[in-house]
Amino acid sequence: MPSPPKFFHSRHPPPATRLTRSTALIVFSTLSFLFSLYVFLSSTDCGHQCLSDLRSVRVLLDKPGNVNITATSDGDVDVNGTKRHKVMGFVGIQTGFRSVGRRRSLRKTWMPSYHQGLQRLEEATGLAFRFVIGRTNDRSKMAQLGREVAKYDDFLLLDFEEEYSKLPYKTLAFFKAAYALYDSDFYVKADDDIYLRPDRLSLLLAEERSHSQTYLGCMKKGPVFTDPKLKWYEPLSYLLGLEYFLHAYGPLYALSADVVASLVALRNNSFRMFSNEDVTIGAWMLAMNVNFENNRRLCERKCTPTFIAVLDIPKCSGLCNPETRILELHRQEMCSNGSTFPSDDKQLSLA
Repeated sequence: MPSPPKFFHSRHPPPATRLTRSTALIVFSTLSFLFSLYVFLSSTDCGHQCLSDLRSVRVLLDKPGNVNITATSDGDVDVNGTKRHKVMGFVGIQTGFRSVGRRRSLRKTWMPSYHQGLQRLEEATGLAFRFVIGRTNDRSKMAQLGREVAKYDDFLLLDFEEEYSKLPYKTLAFFKAAYALYDSDFYVKADDDIYLRPDRLSLLLAEERSHSQTYLGCMKKGPVFTDPKLKWYEPLSYLLGLEYFLHAYGPLYALSADVVASLVALRNNSFRMFSNEDVTIGAWMLAMNVNFENNRRLCERKCTPTFIAVLDIPKCSGLCNPETRILELHRQEMCSNGSTFPSDDKQLSLA
């Protein structure tokens, strides 16, 4: 069994004779957030259990990308007859059959490897976390996945062929499945090769926003890849010109509920699919009346007092050698034990 994960905790500042103005603001913000989270959790009919009852779920698709018929979970219930579980954010960690080592590293670090720990993390942050994976015709791989599901019970299983070239279709299927199962303020797409601070992600998603349709991520632009020999080659490059439009890095971004609701309403093949998933989502967001929210804390290259996720970009799309890098980062004090809120001085310097 993997060793118990190291939980994040806030460091207490040294005693002071009186609170500074910035400290008072931080304390007030913290109490307000905790109270809001408590009200949010207690306002649902099933209380905290809404976050934990729905664990590994197998979603069946009638057609590629459509999620409107049946889902089977521990109780083999039809998704159309199942009440959507209320959470603040649903985080789908996209993974594949070759990523057993990555999932092992994540479960040893920021994602608990046992149900009680995962439940506590969800109750503390308001975020539900699940690995998202499709299927394969390889029976041995499916059998291995079945054993992992039985052991950890932390998957969202899509009835969709798991293949790198079909990532845009898998991503759309994920958003549709997540929307069918969870009543969430935000739906987060994450990759299994990042180092994440769930507590800080929770605070970011909980921020008040004036725009109900939000596309939140670490935004970028760059040249369109026209060489078929390159990994991110785009066959439809002639439609895009020389440079990509503004869009979020693929390893981590979030869509608000209203945006995902619009995606769910799409008919199959009604929107164009590009070769790369992040470009595809970005193109759809460009066509919709959404607010682009750029936050660089979602793509830091190293752990900082305020980071949310660490990626080795642009060298790698996520972390290079993620199986070892995730463990190395977690051993760093700044990564795993840094406080949820920055210190007074850092808070002032960021203002």
